[in-house]
Amino acid sequence: NMPTPYPDVDDVLNRLLTNVQTILGDDFVGLYLYGSLADGDFVPDRSDVDFVVATAVALSPPTIDQLETMHQQLWDSDLKWAKKLEGSYIPLDDLRRYDHDGGPFPQVNEQRFFVAGHGYDWVIQRWMLRERPFILAGPDLTPYIDPVTSDDLITAVDNILHNWWEPMIDESKWLYERRAYQAFATITMCRALCVKQHGKVVSKTKAIQWAKSNLPHKWQSLITRAAAWPNQPQPDELETTIDFIRYVIARE
Repeated sequence: NMPTPYPDVDDVLNRLLTNVQTILGDDFVGLYLYGSLADGDFVPDRSDVDFVVATAVALSPPTIDQLETMHQQLWDSDLKWAKKLEGSYIPLDDLRRYDHDGGPFPQVNEQRFFVAGHGYDWVIQRWMLRERPFILAGPDLTPYIDPVTSDDLITAVDNILHNWWEPMIDESKWLYERRAYQAFATITMCRALCVKQHGKVVSKTKAIQWAKSNLPHKWQSLITRAAAWPNQPQPDELETTIDFIRYVIARE
């Protein structure tokens, strides 16, 4: 029973599932995917493996330590996708609705294990888990998550734009040093505008198609090049990328 079309992704997911079930025991509720694997937009050269583990209770410090050790062992393994795992461990009760002051929750991101609150992107993750569930183990989460409205999504996107992206306009060192992130920023801006326009989450591919059809000509080459990443080398387009971020934030 292969959950995804990618055998080497399945290898790491099966290992993760076995390990998590062993560590959590009766506190394990389920393992779920969101992001590109869930919306059918997975691109092996650029995508992450986004997961959520639902738990019955908030996890104790010794259990969290075991999870950290387990993820470290995964990163040290020869499993191809281990380093691309990004996800969260969250009690069922906390899945109900987004709370900016909720948590903190054990998380994995870019080969770091840490315990912290969730950002506004978790409004979008909840929408995905409720509307486009990809269940690897456990019950359907729909009854455990309140409906996420279009207004909820638009408010979340506005918060992400203002709190995460707007500071980069003046503090662009991060974008400058990571050329690939310029492409990621451009694609994210397309998705943000698409959510604000339609009040629902769409895949990167659909957001790019929508942007090419609906945004002014001056952004088209930037979007086209971002869509070709990582198969084509990215020129340094820091200024244009920042202009595009500014444009998206200013657009109501």
